[in-house]
Amino acid sequence: MKFSVYQNSRIGGRKYNQDRVAYAYTDEALLLVLADGMGGHLHGELAAEITIDTYMQAFDQAAHLLVSDPAKFLDETMRNAHNAIVKFAQEHQLGGNPGTTCVAALLQNGLVRWAHAGDSRLYLLRGGTTAAVTHDHSVVQQWADWGIISTDEMKTHPDRNKITNCLGGVGDLFFVEPAAAVPLQSGDVLLLCSDGLWSPLVDKEIAAGFFSAPLEATLNKLMDMAVGREGARADNTTAVVARWGDGEDAHAAPAPVCRVLDLNELESASDILGRTRAGMRPLSSA
Repeated sequence: MKFSVYQNSRIGGRKYNQDRVAYAYTDEALLLVLADGMGGHLHGELAAEITIDTYMQAFDQAAHLLVSDPAKFLDETMRNAHNAIVKFAQEHQLGGNPGTTCVAALLQNGLVRWAHAGDSRLYLLRGGTTAAVTHDHSVVQQWADWGIISTDEMKTHPDRNKITNCLGGVGDLFFVEPAAAVPLQSGDVLLLCSDGLWSPLVDKEIAAGFFSAPLEATLNKLMDMAVGREGARADNTTAVVARWGDGEDAHAAPAPVCRVLDLNELESASDILGRTRAGMRPLSSA
């Protein structure tokens, strides 16, 4: 498969970075996944890391060049991550379930499928415009759908951080929203990002930035803009972006290659989880 990929994260104005992000690939498939641990929930960073680990391990087991059933893979893996978070909280008597958003995308056979829970977003960017974007599971998005507030007011409303769906949520506070397969065009860009990136920016800024420009420079510039606009209030700002098509480098990987972004806070969370990522081979760059 021919693609380029880059991921990065900024802590913003927060004390801890609760975002987690990763990608994995074989000769024929590419997985992108991002999780934004919820600061209002106990150990949100652990929920995010459990989610990333669950997807990486599932891809390592399922991707024999191709994932046989992409829609089922995305849905079941997210549900398994949710169950793993709940189980972890019970076994370690955390006194409450950690929570996290999640968005994941799988590219193979010239198609992309995605699924999400919460307000972390996927953008499908084509020719400098937004061809598709996920629908937030949040209070302000629901109000905007009902016509109570405008889309512009969503960005500044005091309840903008309240979400209506998350992994680790109790009762009915979790569901997976899938998307139908979308045919890819050469040069298409997939951007998965936490609300720390998309919230301070407008969609036109996000879409135009990646048109015929290097992924790394563009993403870092957008992160600088997002964090700069929010200042001391800036949220954790995290994203993974991939460009697909004939103009990109071919990636040879007869066995799954997994790349989890290494954050400073990741080490302490890993100690609590007591997990290892055996067999995950790093790439030359993030």
